[in-house]
Order: sequence, then structure tokens, then C-alpha cells
Amino acid sequence: MKPAEYKKFKELNRENLRDHMNDLELIFSMLGAAGTTKIARKRDAQGFDENLDAARSGGAIAGRARKDMERELGEGVVSRENYLKKPQDKKLLKLIFNSLARHSGCEPLKTLGSVFGNSKTWC
Repeated sequence: MKPAEYKKFKELNRENLRDHMNDLELIFSMLGAAGTTKIARKRDAQGFDENLDAARSGGAIAGRARKDMERELGEGVVSRENYLKKPQDKKLLKLIFNSLARHSGCEPLKTLGSVFGNSKTWC
């Protein structure tokens, strides 16, 4: 699944996709990225085409590992689970940001929009 399709699957708009992944989703995503980096370095990939080949190889390895895990578990790794879906999660996130703001001398947040809205920083 491509990142744009994945964001749509999780019903995300402007949020960071990795912030809304469960543990296994993160692990397999990281496996693909780390594998791609290692493969590109081992092959001394130069230019777009060689790096694209390395990325495809790294992604294929992570994809096979994910499918093996799903087969063993008898269920999918990819989930519609979304960290900020529940109102209590939004309240918890605001509490965390406000605690960080107090400790760094910043203004507390009034809404989460000031974190995820148009502003570039929350402090």
C-alpha cells in the first residue's frame, strides 16, 4: 500500500502517518527503510534508478516478512487503528504537550489545532 493509500485507509488528513501506526506496522516500516539503506550502501547505489532498485528490494523483503507474520498470527498486521480517534487520546496528547510547554517555558495550548493546524511550531 502506498503512503497516500495508507493515510486514506487510516482516515488521516494532515497528520503524520507514523504517529498512527501500531507496533508491528512501525517495525515492518522500519525494516523496509533500514533494509533499503543497507542494500543501497552494499550495492554502492548511485543515482535515482539504482536507489529505486534498492528501495524495491528493501520493500519486498519487509513485505515478505509482514506476510509471514500475518500467516503465523492468522490476522493482518495493518490496522485501521488510529491514535487520535478517541477523544480521551486527544485530551492525553494535549496534556502531554502542555506539560512539555510548561517545562520549556512556552505558552500552554488552547486546542490541538495549534499543534496540527497551520502553525509550524507548537511553542
